[in-house]
This record gives sequence, C-alpha cells and structure tokens, in this order.
Amino acid sequence: MLISQTIQSSRTWLLLAIGLALAACGKSSPPQAAAAGAMPALPVATQTMVAETVPVQTEVVAQTEGAKQIEVRPRVGGIVLKRLYQEGESVKAGQDMFLIDPVPYQLQVEQVRALIAQQKARIEQTAREAQRLKGLLDTRSISQREYDNAASDNAVASATLLQYQAQLREAELNLSYTHVKAPESGIAGRFVLSEGALVTANTSLLSTIVQVSPIWVRFSLSESELMALGGHLRPGKVQDVRLLLADGNEYAQSGKINFSASQIDPALGTQQLRAEFQNPNNQLLPGQFVRVRLTTGQRDGVYLVPQTAVLTGQQGKFVYVAEKDKQGQTIAAVRPIVAGGWLGQRWMVLEGLNAGDAVIVDNLIKVRPGAPIAPHAAEAAPEKR
Repeated sequence: MLISQTIQSSRTWLLLAIGLALAACGKSSPPQAAAAGAMPALPVATQTMVAETVPVQTEVVAQTEGAKQIEVRPRVGGIVLKRLYQEGESVKAGQDMFLIDPVPYQLQVEQVRALIAQQKARIEQTAREAQRLKGLLDTRSISQREYDNAASDNAVASATLLQYQAQLREAELNLSYTHVKAPESGIAGRFVLSEGALVTANTSLLSTIVQVSPIWVRFSLSESELMALGGHLRPGKVQDVRLLLADGNEYAQSGKINFSASQIDPALGTQQLRAEFQNPNNQLLPGQFVRVRLTTGQRDGVYLVPQTAVLTGQQGKFVYVAEKDKQGQTIAAVRPIVAGGWLGQRWMVLEGLNAGDAVIVDNLIKVRPGAPIAPHAAEAAPEKR
C-alpha cells in the first residue's frame, strides 16, 4: 500500500515537470517565430538630390544630304569617247569629266569659217561695185535705182557676214561642249552609261556631283518635342547644333540651322528643319543616318537621376527614395516623378523630387514599397553585418 502511494506520487511529480517544460516551450515559441519571420534591412545605394541647371535640348534622328546635288548632262549630242575622271573621287569646278566625239563639231567650225571667208570676198566685191556705180551716178550715166541696188547688195553682204560670225561662235561653243566639264566642285558619282554610248544633248544623264562641304543634315521635330524646346523653332532661336555619329562620338564641327519650315506638316505632325555643317575632310557623306542635338536655352531646378533608378509603373515613371516611417525606421517609399528626357546617361526629373532626397539607385529588383532598407552613399560600400 505504501509502495503504491509512493509510485503514484512519483508519477504526479513527473507529469507536473513535463507540463512545466511544455508551458515554458509554449511561452518562448512566439518570440522565436517572430524573429524568424522578420525581414532584414536591405542594403541599397542612394544618391542625394541636388538641384542643377541643365541645357534645354533634344536629340533626334537625322540624315545627311549634299548641299548641292548636280546632274551632269551633255550640252551636245554624240558618242562618248572617254571618261576623264575617277568615279567617287573629288572633282573641281571646270574639270573635264567626259569627251564626246569632237570631229563633227570641228567640221562645222571649218565650214562656217569658209562661209565667212566667202562672205568677206562678197562684201569686197559689192563694195567695189557700189563705188564704181557711184561715180557713174555722179555723171548721170546710170539711174539712181541701179546705184541703190548695188549699195543694198553691199549692206546685205555685210549683214550676212555678221550672221556667219554668230554661227562660228555657236559652232566653236558646241566644239568646246564636247569636253563635258564639272559645273561645281564636289564628289563625283559613277558613270551612268559607258564609253561608246550615244548621248543626246541636254537629256542623257552621264553622272552626278554632290557637294559635301558644307553638308546639310535634314530632320524633323514632333509637336511635343517642339513644346519641350519652347515652341516653333527658328534659326535664331537655336543656340547650339551638334552632330552625333553612328559610333556615339560627337562630330568636331558645330552647325547652324539654315532652314526651318514655316508650318507643321499636317500629314506627319512635325516641323521640318535643316542644319548646315562644315565638312573639310569629307568625313560625312550624303545619306548617313546621324543624331542631331539641339540646344535652345537652359532650365534651373532640375534633378539628374541615373537611368537605372527610374522605373515605370501603371501610373507613369517613379523612383524609390529612402524615408523614415513612424517608428523611425528607414524604409523604401515610392515617389512619382515627371521626367523631362535624358541628359547623357541620366534622366532629367522636372517634378516629384526635392533637394536632399535620397534616391535609391541599386538593388531595385529586391526593393519593395515600405520595406526596411539600409542605405549608403552610392560611392561607398555597405557595412558588413
């Protein structure tokens, strides 16, 4: 009986000890669970915003074209005997480019010279006849009519000589046209035909010449781009014109606007413009696609944000900034912005930011609104934890 009571008492104390242990475990579980579910602060780099003055500018795609594009056509017809220039090379104004068979035109010159010599002899004859008849008229040996006819013959012969002399100048001019010369300096194109081809005066196209210095750059701006630059553009309103080549480098020469359309193209909704650039080394060729950067002024109070920091959501563009919550903890907050375009590799933010704001610039894939963060300067490394 005593032994049975002792065993039962031992069991009671054992159950009591187990219960106390379980109770202790139950009390410690919630803090452990909370600790396990807490989100650690995410290390991020931030950039402190400072208001800056930036140029008012835009970049658009453009295409180069020759300042002059001239078609080379013969002024006389005939057989093209020879090409006298190198295709694709520079030519100077007045340089021979083609030779058209000159023999027929040389014969015309000789024929007209013969007519002139013949006519001069005719003039001398009629002049002598008129002089002889004048003496007879003074003695009343002939009628006045006979003398007048002789004087008229001499005048007609002199007029015919003038006509032949004009024909000689025309024939000599046609002979000179058998040497087809470059009307302007520039880059000569390919020979459209071939040696031995029959060409027609003022009709057949032989080649082209493109003037590349200066060279023109043609482009257009949409209405929204015009509004960003201050409205309709005129040559005097543009402060600076720069050219960006296909490899991203900036062309050494600055340009100037030499044409701006007086109205918006109703079909495209754009204003057509053209800029002029000096091209002394022929670095630019007609037909190249380039980018034109126009500057019309400057804007104050603009914040420059790295390209990767600007995100796009359903409501537009936004950035994450580091802010303090009610408990004083640093968290990531969404800040809608109004972007005004790019300046180099950075966005220009016109509205939405203030001086001193810390914009998050990295680790953006992991950042969530309201999540705790551990910010550090963009140029500094985060502290190890």
